[in-house]
Amino acid sequence: MPLWRHMLGAELRRLRHHRGETLGDIARRAGISPQYLSEMERGSKDASSEMIAAVAGALGVTLIDLTLAVADGLREAGGQTAAPTARAAFAVGTAVVFALAA
Repeated sequence: MPLWRHMLGAELRRLRHHRGETLGDIARRAGISPQYLSEMERGSKDASSEMIAAVAGALGVTLIDLTLAVADGLREAGGQTAAPTARAAFAVGTAVVFALAA
C-alpha cells in the first residue's frame, strides 16, 4: 500500500498538470521553492499541513477536497472501494451544522 505522501504527491502533480502549470507557477503562488514542490510531488518530502494547505490554495482546491482525493486513492490502492460515506458524512455533517446554527 502506498504511503500518504506518495499519494499526495501524485494528486498534486495530477492537479498541476490538469491546470497546465509549471512547478514554478504553483510554487510562486504557494510561497515555496519549486524544488520543495518537486519533492512533495515525488513523495520524498513529508510536508507540514501549512505547506500542503498553501499548495492546495495555489492549485485552486480546498484542503478538504485534496485530502478526500488522497484518501480515496489510498482506499483504491489498498483494494478497497472508495467509501462514498466519507463524502456523504461530510456533506450531511455540514448540513446539520448549518441547520443547527439557523
